[in-house]
Amino acid sequence: MRSRTSTQLPPPFNQLPRHPILYPDPSPIHTLPTLTRISTRTPHAHPSPRICIFAKREDHGSPLACAGNKYRKLEYIVPDIRSQRPTYHYHEFHPTTQPLQGQATILVTEGALQSNHTVQVAALARNLGLKALVLLNRDTGGGYKTSSSPEHFAQLGNVQINKLLGAEIRTYNANDPEATDAQPVLEELRNAGQRPYWIPGGASLHHLGGLGYARAAFEIAEQERECPLGSSGRFDFIFVACGSGSTVAGLIAGFKLVDSLRMGAAENSPRASRNIIGILNSPTKPRAYHEERVLRFARRAGQLIGLSNSEREITMDDVQLDDRFVGEGYGVVDDETRQALSMMAETEGIVLDPVYTAKVAAGMMHWAQGEEMIEYAEKNGLRQVNVLFIHTGGQAAMSAYFDRVV
Repeated sequence: MRSRTSTQLPPPFNQLPRHPILYPDPSPIHTLPTLTRISTRTPHAHPSPRICIFAKREDHGSPLACAGNKYRKLEYIVPDIRSQRPTYHYHEFHPTTQPLQGQATILVTEGALQSNHTVQVAALARNLGLKALVLLNRDTGGGYKTSSSPEHFAQLGNVQINKLLGAEIRTYNANDPEATDAQPVLEELRNAGQRPYWIPGGASLHHLGGLGYARAAFEIAEQERECPLGSSGRFDFIFVACGSGSTVAGLIAGFKLVDSLRMGAAENSPRASRNIIGILNSPTKPRAYHEERVLRFARRAGQLIGLSNSEREITMDDVQLDDRFVGEGYGVVDDETRQALSMMAETEGIVLDPVYTAKVAAGMMHWAQGEEMIEYAEKNGLRQVNVLFIHTGGQAAMSAYFDRVV
């Protein structure tokens, strides 16, 4: 379902500069009828609530290559890229900014070999008439190491598309200095007369990285009016991948503002909190590390969009991350991930990706068939619990996993 009107944002959010990369209409939301049917349990002593599952297709959100969630983040970064004195935050632990002397000439970013983010940055660069340099780390996660053909893994999927887009690719191992510090590469480019604009992996460390999904929260809230959501009238549970963190953080900040405005305008009593569930996709760091990071990103986005009042404060209670589906490593396809890929394809005709969305689908179905949603429905007097699965794209990486997904 697509809303026919543009997303309406309150001030000061609506005053933040944004460059459209997405389609003018919102990415569609549609029902997943088969998953809805199999996730609603057979009544026993009393009728169970209906679990109604929907998908928001961020993989259909942009005309540029390999549409996915990073384009939504990049929309708020492009105005800085195109300014006469762009700034960029080099690293999480280097909070100072360095202004460029003139418009950027090349976008530089980083990621794993099969990074969706690098492809979307490269496509954006070409769309803006800029060059692109992507730094790919073979040792991020275990995709390269666990492949039966590492040589093919390093050439197919998103690597192949980066080449097709004309991006310069530099590949590193974990022990290469550039794998953890891009400053020498940026200095090299500056010495060669380029003006490089640095976009950290996933765009999350960029100070504007959370705004795109704060906007998405308002878009989803408008689309809720067009969906058959029963008495709840909204999505009670929203499932999304949590990698670098700013996608789920932006949703937390955005919905905090959406719901506070709705309560202030039309409701006499608070509603039950929305459940925004970030499904972690890597076991490299403990859940507490990701929770703190997401909270920090959500608060940063909240300040920019106008969440400054104490009653709108974002706290750790707003951050719900689930680390039960991370598997053996980032980019490693385990049996649970493979089953989720197959189930979504065979029941709904939807292709997921093996790194992010398949793990989200596995987590979502676990929740849908467990006790959490039943208890939520009973506590809030609901006969229908509405679940939204956010498909963030990534299918282009599938060919690199030719030996593990079927």
